[in-house]
Amino acid sequence: MSRPTWTAVALIALVWSSMMSFGGVAAETVVLYPNIFGDAPESLRRTREFMVAGGPSDYFPPLGATVVLTCLAATALTWREPRVRWWIVAATCVFVACEFVFSALFFWPRNEIMFVDPLGTHSPEYLRQVAEEFVAGHRVRLVGGGVAAALAFTGLLRWVRLTAPARDGHAAGAVR
Repeated sequence: MSRPTWTAVALIALVWSSMMSFGGVAAETVVLYPNIFGDAPESLRRTREFMVAGGPSDYFPPLGATVVLTCLAATALTWREPRVRWWIVAATCVFVACEFVFSALFFWPRNEIMFVDPLGTHSPEYLRQVAEEFVAGHRVRLVGGGVAAALAFTGLLRWVRLTAPARDGHAAGAVR
């Protein structure tokens, strides 16, 4: 396969995985979060009972790793083309900052408090505060995921325009 073909494959995989991540976070926001955080601490107890076989922690880490790997591949493959490169670098930076770094620093400690520490460890008031902080911080992750997916999609569109065959006498970007 040629380099342009590999680049297109990497960009399509990046757009697909970043949109899957964003869509998952958006669905989680609408479907799960009202049930998880709606009546803390009672709703947190119900969540622990319900999410035994699987939950967001089973879905998002492998998907996030896929997004990061496709970001790295797409960045490497588009590096020679600055008209695409910076869109992909921006998508990578936004995704890593909002989905990984922010999650590790902000969400992981709150997940420990709400879902790992034994029941009764924290007061109901404190659990309500932590749940409210989690929901407020989640907006950063939701917006960041949307922005990263949009940047990746823009990079893919730029690549397609640059590599499209010329038509009607108008020269294409001619990346080969």
